Amino acid sequence: MRLTPTLRGALFALLAFALFSTHDAVIKYLGGAYTAFQIIFFRTLFSFPVVTVLLMRDRTDGNLRPRHPWWIALRTAADMLSGAGAFYAFSVLPLAQVYAMLFASPLLITLLAIPILGERVGLHRGLAVVAGLLGVLIVLRPGAAPIGLGHIGAMTSAVGGAASSIISRKIGKDERSAVILLYPMMANFVVMAALMPFVYVPMGLIDLGGMGLVATFAIIAGLCQIVAYRSAEAAIIAPMQYSQILWAAVYGYLFFHEGIDRYTALGILVIVASGLYILFRENTARTSENRPVLSLRARPDAGAASRLGPILPQRDPPN
Repeated sequence: MRLTPTLRGALFALLAFALFSTHDAVIKYLGGAYTAFQIIFFRTLFSFPVVTVLLMRDRTDGNLRPRHPWWIALRTAADMLSGAGAFYAFSVLPLAQVYAMLFASPLLITLLAIPILGERVGLHRGLAVVAGLLGVLIVLRPGAAPIGLGHIGAMTSAVGGAASSIISRKIGKDERSAVILLYPMMANFVVMAALMPFVYVPMGLIDLGGMGLVATFAIIAGLCQIVAYRSAEAAIIAPMQYSQILWAAVYGYLFFHEGIDRYTALGILVIVASGLYILFRENTARTSENRPVLSLRARPDAGAASRLGPILPQRDPPN
């Protein structure tokens, strides 16, 4: 049977997010023995060769000096916060809870698009954002359940990922893909290397292999996203990120003895419904000029080592 481009894109998107979820489960396993800083350092180290080869395909003329240095600096900081927050959250919280908070990124992107992109958010999307943020509060249950550093890390990751995505949207037409991708990657490597003398824990071969798997899954997932976005429109691909909650339930139950309580389940439903509404609302003609959420080409919490979004092609539906 011959696959249509849309079905091909959807299947590759599902595969990409399944690999990301496996990547996150390995991080959770490694997080029981190593800090997020050490995991990020080795994932970045192992990702360098593949990412370098991918960037060699960038035929844009120019050098590696950014045209918007302050925006690049801000995006680099946001990327680093996003990766560190997510990695820490995965190591200390149930997978489903972390995903619930990371799923708030489309809502935050919609809000950040107002001051950064000059986007106008109408009543419908505004109410969807409010509903989604209420869903986050349902998951966190402030006052009824203790809010720890893991929750703060997950929300920091969501905010950092949203900021990184919006900045990429703002400067993406002016900056080379190599500049957008390499600066956060180099910053991660340098900062995490500087922290290694203070946090490094010797690793056995199995755990070292796990570090390599994290990098491998991230790169392959990013490549699957490229195929997905080349095959189908963003409105088809973007909602596939929510399939990760199914993998979180499976991996959490099988490997970490985790369940999903009713508050987390309810919060996830509210957040996902809000996110899907915003996605489909942006896909409606004349609803959004910039379409910042549909323009998201990489998973917000993925970190610099695997953020292949800047080199993904643009295939948004026509206005």
